[in-house]
Amino acid sequence: MRNVDNGFPDFKSGFIAIAGAPNVGKSTLLNRILGEKISITSEKAQTTRNRILGVAHRPASQLVFLDTPGIHNAKNTLNLRIVDVALSSMGGADVILFIADLTKPDPDSELIVVNKLRKQTKPVILALNKTDLIKKSLILTAIDRWAKAYAFETIIPISAKHGDQVEELLDAMEAVLPQGPPYFPEDALTDMPERFIAAEMIREKVFRFTGQEIPYATAVTVEVFSEDVRKSLVKIRAVIHVERDSQKGIVIGKSGSKLKKIGEEARKEIERMVGTKVFLKLFVRVQKNWSRDTKALRKFGY
Repeated sequence: MRNVDNGFPDFKSGFIAIAGAPNVGKSTLLNRILGEKISITSEKAQTTRNRILGVAHRPASQLVFLDTPGIHNAKNTLNLRIVDVALSSMGGADVILFIADLTKPDPDSELIVVNKLRKQTKPVILALNKTDLIKKSLILTAIDRWAKAYAFETIIPISAKHGDQVEELLDAMEAVLPQGPPYFPEDALTDMPERFIAAEMIREKVFRFTGQEIPYATAVTVEVFSEDVRKSLVKIRAVIHVERDSQKGIVIGKSGSKLKKIGEEARKEIERMVGTKVFLKLFVRVQKNWSRDTKALRKFGY
C-alpha cells in the first residue's frame, strides 16, 4: 500500500481498469459515472481502440478509470494491438472492474479475461450490465455462475444506460482503493486532449452511419485543431482514412450525403465538448491495408 500523504490522511485514490469483452457497456458506464461523454460508443463491437482515462471525483476519493478496448480472440495486426492495450492497462491498475453483458454472454472472451485475472492478486469487482433488458431470475442465475468462476470482491448487477446501482458500484470500488492523495486536480475529467476526443467523436459517427466492414477499416486523424478566440470558433480539419477506393465511395455517399451527415453529427458533439461553435471540414483518403501496416498503425496512434 502507498504511504498516506499527510495532507490527505483519510483520502483514497487509485487506477481502475475497466475490462471485459467487446460491446458490454464499458464506455457507456464510464460516461455515466463522469456525467460527460469522453469515450465513444456504438452498437458495433470493438468501437474503443485506445485506453481512455477518466477521472471521477468523490468527497473522500478520486477514482481514475482506464476504459480499455474489448478483449477478444484477435487475429489481425490492429486487433492484436488493441487487445494488448487492454491487457497492459489491467496490469498497471490498482483495481480491476470486470464488466459482463447479462444479455449476451461471451464465453470465449470471458475465459481470456478470467485466466488473466487468475495470474494477479489485485481486487476485482464484477459488474453485470444491462439489468434493464433481462428477467430478475436470470440475473440471480448469472451471479451464481460468475461466483463459481472467480473469487470477485463483490458482484453488482447494474444498468449503465439508466444508472441503476452505479452509485453502489462506486461505493464498492472506493472501498478497495488504496489510501493516498489525488492524482489529478479537482476539475480534471480526462488526460486526453480535445484533439484526440474530437477524432474519436468523428470515428464514432462513422461506426453509427456506415455498415458491414466500413467502420473497422477506418481511422481518423485531425490535421488542424485551432481556436479563434476573437470569433469564439474552433476550426477542425480531419481526415477519415479507409483501406480501399470502394470504401471511400461508401463513406462519402451519394453527392457527399453520408460524409455530410457524419460531419454534422460529429460537429454537434464536439461543440458540446468545447463549449463553442465549431467549423469542421472532413476529407476521406485511401491508405491501402493500413490495419495490417505497422507503420500506419503507429501513425494513427495504435
